[in-house]
Amino acid sequence: MLILIAVFIAMNYTSLDSFIIKNLSNEETIMVERVIDGDTVVDTDGVHYRLLGINTPERGEYLYAEAKKFMEENVLNVSLTAEKKGKDLYDRELAYLYNGEKNINVEVAREGYANTYFPEGKDSHYIEFAYAWEECIQNKINLCEKSLNKCASCIELREWDFDNQKVVFYNKCNFDCSFNKWTIKDEGRKKFVFGNFTLKNLESVNIIVGEETNTKDRLYWKNQTYVWTYTGDSLFLRDSEGKLVLWETKGY
Repeated sequence: MLILIAVFIAMNYTSLDSFIIKNLSNEETIMVERVIDGDTVVDTDGVHYRLLGINTPERGEYLYAEAKKFMEENVLNVSLTAEKKGKDLYDRELAYLYNGEKNINVEVAREGYANTYFPEGKDSHYIEFAYAWEECIQNKINLCEKSLNKCASCIELREWDFDNQKVVFYNKCNFDCSFNKWTIKDEGRKKFVFGNFTLKNLESVNIIVGEETNTKDRLYWKNQTYVWTYTGDSLFLRDSEGKLVLWETKGY
């Protein structure tokens, strides 16, 4: 009898899980009145929603307008379900938005208008975003578009040290590579912009969070107490046009 009960529970686990999510989670039907940017919207009651799991470009950044337009096309003038997960420091509702069964947050990542973003650690939706981002990388679209710079295939991530807040890149090619206006970014808003820096062939460079003076093989990420989040983070290296040179996820 116990075996039969266990089999019954296993067979119906998915249905039970769906029932719990639908009936016990903090869900609400909303209508979006205004889109602030690619990851923030306002409903008809004036409530601000910050979409979870994603981080889209800020105003003035590459693909900001496109991300905002994509959001407008998906949330305006339709009835949405908001799966709310609390509030942030700005009193915005943290939520996943659904149009029927479609998770809008996931679609933003899949279409390359956002990188994944889980500053508090992965939740039950994380795997959906991981698959969506991998699909984006395969399709090479928008934020996932591969750099055509001749040095894009030369640069390797040799070390990524959360404890010492350090990243090491290596140039494996037999020619020098200019990093002028290239950027390193975490999942959130922290960004390091290279100046007129050239990584010599077969040499490495360390990028370290700190306030010391730069040397030929050590560049310091100033005005930050930390960059890489211990619960998990991603690293994105982009060329001067915003195209992806390499990316890595660690810690989740």
